[in-house]
Amino acid sequence: MPPGPGTTGFVRLADIAAAVDGVLRGDGERLIQRIGSLESADQSTIGFLSQPRLKHLLGSTGAGAVIVRAEDAEALEARGTAAVLVADPYLAFARLTRWWVVRTRAAPQAGVHPSAYVAPGVQLAATAHVGPMAVIEGHAVIGEGVVIGAHAFVGEGAELGGGTRLHPRATVGFGCRVGRNGILHSGCVIGADGFGFAPFEDRWEKIEQLGGVRLGDDVEIGANTCVDRGALDDTVVEDGVKLDNLIQIAHNVHIGAHTAMAGCVGVAGSARIGRHCTFGGAAMILGHLEIGDHVHISAASVVMSSITKPGRYSGVFPIDENGNWEKNAATLRQLHTLRARLRALEKKSPT
Repeated sequence: MPPGPGTTGFVRLADIAAAVDGVLRGDGERLIQRIGSLESADQSTIGFLSQPRLKHLLGSTGAGAVIVRAEDAEALEARGTAAVLVADPYLAFARLTRWWVVRTRAAPQAGVHPSAYVAPGVQLAATAHVGPMAVIEGHAVIGEGVVIGAHAFVGEGAELGGGTRLHPRATVGFGCRVGRNGILHSGCVIGADGFGFAPFEDRWEKIEQLGGVRLGDDVEIGANTCVDRGALDDTVVEDGVKLDNLIQIAHNVHIGAHTAMAGCVGVAGSARIGRHCTFGGAAMILGHLEIGDHVHISAASVVMSSITKPGRYSGVFPIDENGNWEKNAATLRQLHTLRARLRALEKKSPT
């Protein structure tokens, strides 16, 4: 029998193929114990091949089975290795990992740990789990199947949609809303104050941030990422957005559905970002800009003006030896002067 939730053991290859809607070529009774890379695999491992440049690994992998496209299965068949044929191996791998977790990791049990604090007036679904030392303040609404990890915090009047999971030490501030099936990793803060101050007599007067944060359904927020509450209106993160670790989303930002950002991206206040965009690591978006749908920003680029046309954009000065880089940087500083001299020469030249 295949292992149930919270167990470890072996899974029939036929069950794996069925889970990913794949066509099995090989022994369906073969037992698989782990999902692994082609390089580290043994006979109890199932791997996958999604990148053509790694096809040579099929000839040497020790995997008991591999998830592949049909056109890549020949090398496996020649070695007697089982294959699970799918149209998109990477997508099948993603779905298999989720299926595997359900079968092998114990689900948190419903109930409230004795050391947790749940304030009066909280609407707490009977199927929710509240871990040790977690805090839920008054009038919060906690949906069905929500998991609140150890030391996590849910503020006054906040709402967590069904199936959402707060990992240990995640924070959802007062009045903020998280949709269904959200994942908030450890150390992330939803609803800290936006960076708002008014200058007055050589000092700064704080502007209270009166808005909140609204996260849509299926949003995932990485460890130590911050999404600030709005100054007046809410900061909005639409359905399906994925934010990596150590990202800063400033107040009043609006991020469209299914946009993804890699680690250390920074988005300044009131920027509006479209749907299905991607941002490489450490990209920076200045405030009050508009980024249209299907815009893709390369890593470490700085977006200094609005972009409305779909496409891929880069603003990265290539790395080089320091001496060469300094010379090139010095040349760049002279470009305006060089352009003026060139124009002057063009005017003197006969037409």
